[in-house]
Amino acid sequence: MNATRSILITGCSSGIGHYAAHALHRRGWRVFASARRQEDVARLRGEGLADALELDLADSVSIQQAVATVIAATDGRLDALFNNGAYGQPGAVEDLSREVLRAQLETNLLGWLEITNLVIPVMRRQGHGRIVNNSSILGLIALPFRGAYVTSKFALEGLSDTLRLELRGSGIDVSLIEPGPITSHFRANAYAAFKLNIDREHSAFSDLYAGAERRMAKPETEKAAFELGPEAVLKALLHALDSSRPRARYHVTVPTRLFGLLRRLLGTRTLDALLTKISQGENR
Repeated sequence: MNATRSILITGCSSGIGHYAAHALHRRGWRVFASARRQEDVARLRGEGLADALELDLADSVSIQQAVATVIAATDGRLDALFNNGAYGQPGAVEDLSREVLRAQLETNLLGWLEITNLVIPVMRRQGHGRIVNNSSILGLIALPFRGAYVTSKFALEGLSDTLRLELRGSGIDVSLIEPGPITSHFRANAYAAFKLNIDREHSAFSDLYAGAERRMAKPETEKAAFELGPEAVLKALLHALDSSRPRARYHVTVPTRLFGLLRRLLGTRTLDALLTKISQGENR
């Protein structure tokens, strides 16, 4: 393995991005670990990730500056991109304003598109590259009160599939990782977004939101069913980066594998009934 391979990873302040950045660094990669806040960048550098840099997925100027910094540091090369930085905006679809949904897409989809389109010419020139997009079980199935996040991940799935077809023969491979519940700060960040952007008091779902809030407010030490650590995603990421034939999709955790199968086997009405029951159970 070439110890000088380089990768840009977004969303490294915690969770999957943080774990992957350190794991790849230990494996000899040159890791450009990015985070939105400068204090997180400083912490990452203090942890030994010397090439950590600031990158705000909702800010085109920040994206362009970060990618330019990376490409200058590597003399015009980049072996891999791991699009990972994202957040979840809870709330019923009818409680989402246009501005709130736009903010979700800016971070979870459009920022990823902009980074990807900036690095593709670099990868084309060098004749190879790996683009790995971190999707979700909610890129396969929908659940109530997660419409904004589901929308971003369904769109990401379609975007990635199209990109994979368009890049056939270029030496650039595109893979999707589809995790189920993974230990991270995701739930706490989602709760903060809920409190900021959803008017619970005047919602038709105000009573049901009480259960959702209890779930989101649970401490990170209280794991969800079938929740795994970020090392489960790392295993898929390593295969996507190292294999001579990376997969188009990597299902991570039992729920993702199960619902990937059920989506193919069950009719829409039956699947809807099952998903409604699951949502009611988790929000009691």
